[in-house]
Amino acid sequence: MTIFNNFSRIQIFAQSLLSILLLTACFSPNSQSPTASTPIAISNASAASNTLKLLYWQAPTILNPHLAQGSKDFEASRITYEPLASFDKEGKLVPFLAAEIPSLENGGVAKDGKSVTWKLKQGVKWSDGKPFTAADVVFTYQFVSNPAVGATTAANYQTVKSVEALNDYTVKINFQEPNPAWSLLFISSNGSIIPRHIFEKYNGSNAREAPANLLPVGTGPYRVVDFKPGDIVIYEANSFFREANKPFFKRVEFKGGGDATSAARAVLQTGDVDFAWKLQVEAPILKQLEAAGKGRLDISFGSYSERIIINQTDPNKQTKDGERSSIEFPHPFFKDLKVRQAFNYAIDRDTINQQLYGQTGRVVTNILIAPDIYNSTNTKYEFDLKKATTLLDEAGWKDTNGNGIRDKNGVELKVLFQTSVNSVRQKTQEIIKQSLTSIGVGVELKSIDSSIFFSSDPANPDTLAHFHADLQMFNGGNSNPDPGSSLKAWTCNEISQKKNNWSKRNTSRYCNPEYDKLWQQSNTELNPQQRRQLIIQMNDLLIKDQAVIPLISRADVNGVSNRITGIDSTPWDDATWNIKDWRLK
Repeated sequence: MTIFNNFSRIQIFAQSLLSILLLTACFSPNSQSPTASTPIAISNASAASNTLKLLYWQAPTILNPHLAQGSKDFEASRITYEPLASFDKEGKLVPFLAAEIPSLENGGVAKDGKSVTWKLKQGVKWSDGKPFTAADVVFTYQFVSNPAVGATTAANYQTVKSVEALNDYTVKINFQEPNPAWSLLFISSNGSIIPRHIFEKYNGSNAREAPANLLPVGTGPYRVVDFKPGDIVIYEANSFFREANKPFFKRVEFKGGGDATSAARAVLQTGDVDFAWKLQVEAPILKQLEAAGKGRLDISFGSYSERIIINQTDPNKQTKDGERSSIEFPHPFFKDLKVRQAFNYAIDRDTINQQLYGQTGRVVTNILIAPDIYNSTNTKYEFDLKKATTLLDEAGWKDTNGNGIRDKNGVELKVLFQTSVNSVRQKTQEIIKQSLTSIGVGVELKSIDSSIFFSSDPANPDTLAHFHADLQMFNGGNSNPDPGSSLKAWTCNEISQKKNNWSKRNTSRYCNPEYDKLWQQSNTELNPQQRRQLIIQMNDLLIKDQAVIPLISRADVNGVSNRITGIDSTPWDDATWNIKDWRLK
């Protein structure tokens, strides 16, 4: 996702190769958190048949999914926490803590769309032996919806009027208005249920002080026994897990840090790990590593894409209380649509995809790309430096002092462009910088360590949510086949700012009443076809306004050891969603 100045510098490929050649086999829980240029340590202290080794080049920093920002935190949390249900790769709901999936036929979904009733599995226990009941589902809603908590998943639950326990194993969710997107709630990684008896003392402004944010108590197949934020999580089999003879491993080692290339090598070439996550590595390198025969690539396209977010606020001005990128100060030049359009014309997506992604990428023009019924045909991509130049001229940006950078009214057309430390992303930055420079834009590149950039720490100014830059690039999309929640992230009420601890998802600070009106309409429209049209209109408006510049539909590319089977990737949940079924061949 984005980039951190204080922790890593851009690596050239030769340095990457040097570091991965130093890869050792000592995956020790006590090892220091590696940077992008240090070797990744993998331990072989436990018998291979009893230990599942996962390698994530982005290291988790918190294990509470409702306080997390980055995918790596959700991935690590998902091993121990579970939702009521999740979507498989076909978009079909699969029960986890639910006994069955609600429907109109079984009476679970109300005909008027104003409520949904879930029946829960009985006999489920938390990893500390306490019983799981409907009270935990009710409490999870209370926790997430409490403004003092600052939950990052709160947007999914704003349509809810109340959540009530009809009995110990039945939960009814009442909506404020008819809700066509009832399947957004308590589903997949955003819907993980947390235990009331553990968090009830931390349901407020002290939420981030809860010890269980680091040592969670869940209902999943494994329980956390040790966690070093920014480094490693150690799990053991949950003795209270409800499924007989599962999970299949006694121990899971979730190692974080390093870089994507060394992670790919560790699973595909050296066989030191069993699973390596999101291998955002140049396609030719992946092909070469896979040829070693120790592992295979698991490639699946979903809803996520690399995109550039344009800051609608000025990152260089501060309010009286020191807030930067505040809605008090519009951006000095991105407030002009012609400037935003010029930047869009100046980005060569085809070159980015051909040189860096190959079979693992596709050029996109929308932010909604899956399910396919929402992928608009009304937009198009065009790389045209002449049109970009003309638009900047028309907007009054010209190089008046001969320094190669356009200016207007004493302001230079210079941008700070940030993303996370990753060789593909740094090379993407360079391609974009070259084009922007050619049309008279000054570009400074910034790379931020992923463990910082994707963290939810409100005190860290380098996070994705703070966005103290002009442009930032990361991978995003809808985590549910219903894109309603994802689209809500562009509404005015979702702007990330100091007063909400930067916990909301509208990091661009885009605000358009027309867009908000469309979202409100879609939020209560029960007719599927009419709602589909409203959703496509929202996508088209974001593209027309150039609030975001879509780049590449980036496949989820994971590395899997040849000794492991049972992995069944879905674009609608974390890679670890079915880890209870992972086993030796």
